[in-house]
Amino acid sequence: MSDSFLPKWTLKTEGTIMPDERLPTGQMVVVGLQHVVAMFGATVLAPILMGFDPNVSILFSGLATLIFFFVVGGRVPSYLGSSFAFIGPVLVATGASVGSPNPNIPLALGGIIAAGALYFIIGLIVQMAGHRWIEKLMPPVVTGAIVAAIGLVLAPIAINSASGVTPDNADGSNFARWIALATALSVGIVAVYAPGMWKRLPVLLGGAIGYLVYYIFANHLGYGTAIDFTKIREAAWFGLPTFQSPVFDMRAMSLIAPVAIILVAENLGHIKAIGAMTGRNLDPYLGRAFMGDGLATMLSGSAGGTGMTTYAENMGVMAVTRIYSTLVFLIAAGFALLLGLSPKFGAFIGTIPGPVLGGLSIVVFGLIAATAGRIWVENRVDFSNPRNLITVAAALILGAGNFKLNVAGFTLDGIGTATFGAIILYHILNMGSQRANEVPRA
Repeated sequence: MSDSFLPKWTLKTEGTIMPDERLPTGQMVVVGLQHVVAMFGATVLAPILMGFDPNVSILFSGLATLIFFFVVGGRVPSYLGSSFAFIGPVLVATGASVGSPNPNIPLALGGIIAAGALYFIIGLIVQMAGHRWIEKLMPPVVTGAIVAAIGLVLAPIAINSASGVTPDNADGSNFARWIALATALSVGIVAVYAPGMWKRLPVLLGGAIGYLVYYIFANHLGYGTAIDFTKIREAAWFGLPTFQSPVFDMRAMSLIAPVAIILVAENLGHIKAIGAMTGRNLDPYLGRAFMGDGLATMLSGSAGGTGMTTYAENMGVMAVTRIYSTLVFLIAAGFALLLGLSPKFGAFIGTIPGPVLGGLSIVVFGLIAATAGRIWVENRVDFSNPRNLITVAAALILGAGNFKLNVAGFTLDGIGTATFGAIILYHILNMGSQRANEVPRA
């Protein structure tokens, strides 16, 4: 990469597209749109579960991605969206119910800003003191376990969506499952067999095929709930979402701020995974990545948005397309800004059926978990060593089962328990090895 503040992206038309390379403009725009599709489901779902305005979160996901891009100097390909790690603490701090309007959003916003500030401070320390201590704290066996756990903890969300599970239909439907499988199959077929540039758009094209199949069988043949286009017709083309101001309450801040620790582990795992995908050492940008994410979270929390994090869903898109150009995320951020400011566009995206999103999620979330294998292989993690094997085994089950633990009023979900469990277990089991390597005194 160049020594200038931003890379000088070189044009490339085939093969793997690295962070400092780019495709022709038309293809870049389409790939950027694909990343918007990949992030949309989770970025909308998280605020809905917390009782926030989804349009605000979409708007700030675009702004957050721009902040991150410039803080890391355009060197780290990543999209920022709503973090699921905030859901539990926000609901506890505000006393709200899942999926219901939240009357205490300002309290949550104060806590989100506190988490962003703590996250920024950690990034500043990493930037000044170096990142080696984080690598010692979380070596490849641990970061791989965390990445795998992130993918696995998202699995029930994908399966529920793919099965058509709703509050009124806890069992889902076979029709929804067939649509999800058709969508996932379409993604695979496009990724493997599509000609030319179409092969680079499996998520977008697979989602479009799934949408079309659903429309035919539901709207015309009556096998499922028909897609309702009424909201698209009624929605305005442009309009501002509803912003809110934060209230700083010590109890809420103490409950929500510790989420920063989870975000650090999440971001570390994501950057390690992207480094493994691209074959480049992105560790020197860890501090700046943490600071960028922290700033983005503070900005989002200041106006009614959710906490932000680097998005694993978009890592999955990069893994399947092999397009890592950071310019793609500028384009994706631009689309997100338009989406956040356009109720009509948001209404259209909102018509994507749950089973279609579920089918896409099966592929994308699975690719996240599978990236852990690449981290372990490329770092030659020895699984004949019981320390490594037990660390990974415990983290995978904690994540897959979404094991929750209440610590001093703060609830850790599967990502948190898998993260801290892997770190603590690895170092406890590694103490004997460290003692064995010590030189005995004369």
